[in-house]
Amino acid sequence: MDFISKADRELSLFLNHFGAPELDALMILWSSRWVWLPLYGILLAWMFKQWKGRRFLFSVIAVAAIILLADQTASTLFKPLFARLRPCHDPQLLPLLHLPDGCGGQFGFASSHAANTMALAVFFALMPLRFRRSYVWMPLIFWSLLSGWSRIYLGFHFAGDVLAGYAIGGFWAAFMHFMLRRFRFFDGNSAENSLSVK
Repeated sequence: MDFISKADRELSLFLNHFGAPELDALMILWSSRWVWLPLYGILLAWMFKQWKGRRFLFSVIAVAAIILLADQTASTLFKPLFARLRPCHDPQLLPLLHLPDGCGGQFGFASSHAANTMALAVFFALMPLRFRRSYVWMPLIFWSLLSGWSRIYLGFHFAGDVLAGYAIGGFWAAFMHFMLRRFRFFDGNSAENSLSVK
């Protein structure tokens, strides 16, 4: 555990300083929740184009549910349970950090940004094949990975916080797909099959 903790701290410091200060403005912008509202709008338009009526409503509810579950697992359950200080609240690391955007709350394990963005990306990556062929999931994966890096770069999270967030998001997305298939929302996973909700 000491080795893992040391490696996590060293990797986090490396990513925190990588590209500084030239990347400050980009990382602050990328880490903002509000800047991605247009992306959510594009996703909703894509989902509406694929599914109409009840199918669209069910898909929107599923996406909202996994984001809520991922966010609450990371923020409400993990952060107070593990009580791991953010790098910017660690007195030993603070003098070594590059902090272009101040500091967040006291605890950082696990990253809510990472959990939320990966939940969305994995949800679309697990779609039936004919929907995956639209490749809408690829920019979502890139968005999630860069979002995670931005949180480490800004000193808000350790790399381990972000990886844990990715695991949480991936779990809830996979669980939601399992439930949707169990109740035959998706009818298989081939190019010929489609949503079964009428």
